[in-house]
Amino acid sequence: MEKEKINEDFENDILLPENAYTELKEGEKYKPILLNEKKYPELNAWTIFWGILMAVIFSAATAYSGLRFGQVFEAAIPIAIIAVGISTIAKRKSPLSENVIIQSIGASSGVIVAGAIFTLPAIYIIKETNPAAGAEIQVNFFQIFMSSLLGGFLGILFLIPFRKYFVSEMHGKYPFPEATATTEIIVSGAKGGNQAKLLLVSGLIGGLYDFLMTTFHFWADTISTRMSAWGEQLAMNHKFVFKMSAESILLGTGYLIGLKYAAIICCGSALSWWVLVPLLGQYGMFDVEGVKSAMSTLDPDVIFSGYVRYIGIGGIAMAGILGVIKSAGVIKKSVGVALKAGKSSSSTNIEKRTQRDIPMKIILFGFLVVITMMILFFFLGGMKMNLSQVFVGLLVVFIFAFLFTTVAATAIATVGTNPVSGMTMMTLILSSFILASVGLKGGIGIITALVVGGIVCSALSMAGGFITDLKVGYWIGTSPFKQEAFKFVGTFVSALTVGAVIMLLSETYGYTGDNALVAPQANAMAAIIEPMMYGGSTPWILYIVGAVLAIILDVVGVPALAFSLGMFIPLQLNIPLLVGGFIAWFVKTRSKDEATNKARGEKGTLLASGLLAGGAIMGVVSAILKYAGIEPTFMSDYIGSPLFNILSILMFLGLCLYLVLHSIDTKKIEK
Repeated sequence: MEKEKINEDFENDILLPENAYTELKEGEKYKPILLNEKKYPELNAWTIFWGILMAVIFSAATAYSGLRFGQVFEAAIPIAIIAVGISTIAKRKSPLSENVIIQSIGASSGVIVAGAIFTLPAIYIIKETNPAAGAEIQVNFFQIFMSSLLGGFLGILFLIPFRKYFVSEMHGKYPFPEATATTEIIVSGAKGGNQAKLLLVSGLIGGLYDFLMTTFHFWADTISTRMSAWGEQLAMNHKFVFKMSAESILLGTGYLIGLKYAAIICCGSALSWWVLVPLLGQYGMFDVEGVKSAMSTLDPDVIFSGYVRYIGIGGIAMAGILGVIKSAGVIKKSVGVALKAGKSSSSTNIEKRTQRDIPMKIILFGFLVVITMMILFFFLGGMKMNLSQVFVGLLVVFIFAFLFTTVAATAIATVGTNPVSGMTMMTLILSSFILASVGLKGGIGIITALVVGGIVCSALSMAGGFITDLKVGYWIGTSPFKQEAFKFVGTFVSALTVGAVIMLLSETYGYTGDNALVAPQANAMAAIIEPMMYGGSTPWILYIVGAVLAIILDVVGVPALAFSLGMFIPLQLNIPLLVGGFIAWFVKTRSKDEATNKARGEKGTLLASGLLAGGAIMGVVSAILKYAGIEPTFMSDYIGSPLFNILSILMFLGLCLYLVLHSIDTKKIEK
């Protein structure tokens, strides 16, 4: 009976159209589930309450997880699952339209957290480790809150003019793995039937698998050649390592990305880990306090993180610049379309509900408000900047946020991973150089550069995350202007929460010393900026090598951003993407009947979304348990044993078989 009530609201039935994930033919149009001609419940007390509550809860959870354990889990998918659950329990009549808004408001949490914790804790780190800086640096809640808030607002404003290009004009050309998983969850939850059961079962399998592995340590979470004695010798003597995370969330993501992009990413990883790391290990030298030593004494992971990764950063930065140059026409067209839409909407209501954005005149007014707030912040935020320095700071923020917005959105649309830390590192390096040249050095220079970096980082993180929300809304058929308007609300709530959490954790644990918070990204930022402000070396040659490599890749037709992402992201996170991509290719091409291949591919997408969602939601549970101090230690002798490692391989193979065999079996798919 409930299903009948739900179906009355959706004349197209609760099914994604067949062309949802494929490129449109000439003249073909995409028709979402929710019809353009009808109005649906979207913004109401229910969606606003739950959206804000999700933003608060997940801002706190992701901030703690990222700072304490170095892992920022993606909040969009767990929030979508919770939204589906509460709408089912409450028997809401229009779950699709409402759940998209709840997810969109709540998902502000993860992106704002990433923007904040990657940069701002570095202020504490430098203050605690550098006595000279400690006397100059003062940290307060206002700095953290305003950096996150202004960056989030800026990311929203910069992305809106590009929405139609990414979600509509490039329909089917980008895989959008995270948006695909989120959409499948929301649609299957509203539809019920076998699809919901498939999603639930695969989610339980993925969640239980990751939970037993990462929380209870029943088997190793990383499969590596270093599990064996000969592999350890190979790593130390020849700097060659193979390692792969065994997490279900990465396997599911790889399936959704597909073989093409997964292979390009892994080629970047192969160059980093299997060519450059061994070469540097054999012939490279490093300098410690003026003493030259051979890199052959270093661990391969140290060579990667301390040297090779910076080549990837240079590649990401240059890929961004090339993307902006190539997108000049797109940028002009997007802004032109937005301006035209703004003019037409003021006099008529020609534009359809599902295509309407916030008018361009309001966006321009929003930029003016953000600029005013930023000027006041730079004057009143304890950074002691003069007028010319404020102008330079504004210029740096807007130039880098604008340059990298399309990079962040493209990265999320392509691989589901936003290289925000790499882009922020490049922003910090260049902005520190620029700010130091106008007199901002020492402790004040550090605060200013990290605040500027925090604003840019939050803007890029928001741009990447928000494009996912808008793509979900595009597939389902919600009103983008409503998503855009209330994204500001989610950003405000998330910025308040993350500011409080960062200061609380600083007081509780600290960021340096024994039992301190890990905060790996912030530590990396601190290591980069400190020599810039107090004198030291910067690996310019590595950045230049990466930039030149990106240009060469672009010339020969290889996507430079995906390849550079592979060079920057650790090997173990990329290999499972290739496995998932290979499974997707196998499932979709095994039969000679195209209809069968399509049905198998769609079922595989549902199963992969479940694996991704289950792994993500159990990541939240694991973080909560660790926060509560519940970490099983009863198997300490077992961890690291041969059985512990072998079982990891067997369990991962079992998970792959589950995805393959159940995708191929299409008999139980509900038509």
